[in-house]
Amino acid sequence: MRRAPAVPLEVVVGVVGLATLGAEIAAARLMAPYFGASTIIWANTIGIVLVALSIGYWLGGRRADRNPTPEGLYSIVLIGAVLVGVVPFVSGPFLDIAVDALDSISAGAFAGSLIGVLVLIATPVLVLGMVAPYAIRLAIDNVEEAGRVSGRLYAISTVGSLAGTFTSALLLIPLLGTRRTFLVYAILLAIVAVVGLARARWVLVPVVLIALMAVPVGIVKADAGAGKVIHDADTEYQYARVVERPDGARWLELNEGQAVHSMKKPGTVLTDNIWDEYLVAPFAVLDEPPGRIAILGNAAGTTARAYGELFPDTVIDGVEIDGELTEIGREYFEMDNPNLNTFTDDARPYLRQTDERYDAILVDAYRQPYIPFYLTTKEFFELASDRLRPGGLVMVNVGHLEGNDELEKVLSRTMKEVFPTVLRDPAEDTNTLLIGTNADGSAEKLAAAIPSLPPEIQPRATEASMRIAPPLEGGTVYTDDKAPVEWLIDTSIVEFAAEGEGE
Repeated sequence: MRRAPAVPLEVVVGVVGLATLGAEIAAARLMAPYFGASTIIWANTIGIVLVALSIGYWLGGRRADRNPTPEGLYSIVLIGAVLVGVVPFVSGPFLDIAVDALDSISAGAFAGSLIGVLVLIATPVLVLGMVAPYAIRLAIDNVEEAGRVSGRLYAISTVGSLAGTFTSALLLIPLLGTRRTFLVYAILLAIVAVVGLARARWVLVPVVLIALMAVPVGIVKADAGAGKVIHDADTEYQYARVVERPDGARWLELNEGQAVHSMKKPGTVLTDNIWDEYLVAPFAVLDEPPGRIAILGNAAGTTARAYGELFPDTVIDGVEIDGELTEIGREYFEMDNPNLNTFTDDARPYLRQTDERYDAILVDAYRQPYIPFYLTTKEFFELASDRLRPGGLVMVNVGHLEGNDELEKVLSRTMKEVFPTVLRDPAEDTNTLLIGTNADGSAEKLAAAIPSLPPEIQPRATEASMRIAPPLEGGTVYTDDKAPVEWLIDTSIVEFAAEGEGE
């Protein structure tokens, strides 16, 4: 007579379903700091998971026919537990290569590292995929009940998968972080397997996994170079850290240091970086300092802090989707402008809901290397235009690869559908500011305003007045229905890499 499983098969498939989809959500989170969270990355992740599950179903069915025993089932679950638990640790080298490849624009390394990470994720999913057909094989005593039994187990597995999706996204990742989310699912799998196997030596597996929960997350983060990490955290949206340089300057780095999102230098509110441009470029349109501005993508408040000192009468609404960055700004970046109102919200929903009207709306909301598509469309700029005071302006920071202007052309063309006047300020090799307004604007207007500006920023204003020009021609109009930002940026990266490797 066949021995009954020590753990009900319904519990086994439910926990496996929970861990499989929970790990998939966590996997997307694991890769987002390095590859972004675009539809392309999600498509790759989902595609790899489906392929892995399909192969796992096939292999699980074959193995179940050869060894239809509970021990065989629990052994698979235990192997899956170990593989899920090690993913966030062993993926580090692949992700580091990914960051270096993205920085150097090496197509081969970038693709290789992406494939490597996906394989790491696919391996435990493949093993877990073997469980469902194996459990069905053990549960069926006769052909007459095959449909009812398989339907019940697949339904329970799907309910577990649904629970894994929500517990991962809404509970574990926000509260515990990505790595510990993997470990929680691995621990649950290991407990089921060890109880089923009923062998003392396997107890060590969940014990080790539980011990790994106590390992500080920071020890696997990227090196800070010449600086010292004085604060780091896994926020609801990303990994954030504050790096203090030897000269006392502080940088807010997000997602393994791919980009600096805020900066504070000792003794000055200026940065010698793109943030200084937000202080001078608006005067290509405005006749006087703005009375009220909105900063969409406030981060730790670099621009808001500068406005507080140089234009103390300007009221600022700083909108930042990640509320923990606001707290970091207050604690580490002297974000204490008394005229700054902070809002934890996404940029476009905030604009849609607010009743305020602005002299300037400054858009700097990037998740490197992507700008959210819904901040690039005709509908967004129509909304922004509706929130401007007469004579106001919208200014967008367009990050791009050096020498690549495709995204700038698209945004310029889209903004021209809404604003009669559009200007460009190619402030840096990888950053161009686009200005849209329903009023007049020009480099000459900025030049005329220079004597009235604070002395600290007059040199920067002079440089900007010599750069500001009409927008580039070309591009297509993006709409909410069709705005393939990720495709455009990914294509630019590949093309740039191909040109670099061909030299």
